[in-house]
Amino acid sequence: MSEVSFIEHLPHLGLFVILVLGGLGFPFPEGVSLIICGFLISSHIAEPFILIPIALVGVLTGDMLSYLIGRRYGRAILKHRAFKKIVSQKRLDMFEEKLDKRGLLFIFFGGRFISGIFLVAGIMRMPQKKLLLCDGLSALTGLIVWGGIGYMSAHSLEIIRQDMKVVEHLAVLVGVFVLIAYLFYRKLFSKK
Repeated sequence: MSEVSFIEHLPHLGLFVILVLGGLGFPFPEGVSLIICGFLISSHIAEPFILIPIALVGVLTGDMLSYLIGRRYGRAILKHRAFKKIVSQKRLDMFEEKLDKRGLLFIFFGGRFISGIFLVAGIMRMPQKKLLLCDGLSALTGLIVWGGIGYMSAHSLEIIRQDMKVVEHLAVLVGVFVLIAYLFYRKLFSKK
């Protein structure tokens, strides 16, 4: 079952699970999941007052679980094979440098796009309350942007779907016309 069909059949639970797993480093891009969130709301598959808080909590849960894993295991986590794919020693050093220089600003802008950033924040033992506040603002911004794109594109898809119906009808009419013309041509020239 793909990410989209899982979310479509179980919109609330599906979106939450996909966002949490994405925050833990699984290959479910957060932006795509939030675009699907906007699409589900626009298509009236899910209620916005229910789905938006669920999406926000899903993003924050995945990020904070990643943070807590990094905080609990520290640098020893780099020895584990699964986490080497998420954060290598070189990437950890680069993140630490960026977090030392820019701190929470790096979390605010990078948290939505850089995999492993919350794991590194945990390894560095950044203050959890400040991190959660910054991540909450960043997640809300990401939800507005990505969810808005999904919401707006759903309207565009509906317009395209309506245009495709017109094209389908025209194609059927052209096909019928070509078939009639072919039969007429064949009948006309078969007598000779």
